[in-house]
Amino acid sequence: MDNWQQGWWLPARRADSPNFSPRENGETVSLVVLHNISLPPFEYGTGAVEKLFTNRINPKEHPFFSAIHPLRVSSHFFIDRKGAAVQFVSCDDAAYHAGVSSFRGRGKCNAFSIGIELEGCDFEPFTDVQYQSLNILLRALAARYPIEAVTGHQYIAPGRKSDPGHFFDWVRVAEGGIAIVR
Repeated sequence: MDNWQQGWWLPARRADSPNFSPRENGETVSLVVLHNISLPPFEYGTGAVEKLFTNRINPKEHPFFSAIHPLRVSSHFFIDRKGAAVQFVSCDDAAYHAGVSSFRGRGKCNAFSIGIELEGCDFEPFTDVQYQSLNILLRALAARYPIEAVTGHQYIAPGRKSDPGHFFDWVRVAEGGIAIVR
């Protein structure tokens, strides 16, 4: 069964973000970039990540939100602590997740990557169900796109980013059979 429709993975809940651009003609997806996020910082299950990626975050809801509400960012996917996946941008388009970045000497990683945000932070482990959901998603992506590698934001933006962080268990992802590059 094909679980894809125009770059949308049907098992994920869809929440469209306006923060994307079409991929350049001929551009192929070859990289997956893993991130972590919690909003407010170190709090889970608030719904604020979805609000940020859909430009609906209320700057008065939390002091931290006043600093980030002007951002126009997104990711293709978000996996919450319970393993539920939400998709914000079609994988056929470029989400705004990597920022200034470089992979194997090639800059502007948004152009050729898919971003996956895991609800979490740099200072504690991710949940078992997050790894299970992530590996299912990675297998689906690898079956659909010519994925050459999975890496962390910290490796494509060193010194600027630290996610998914030292608590991320790369071995659990490598067991899924996808090439890991750190």
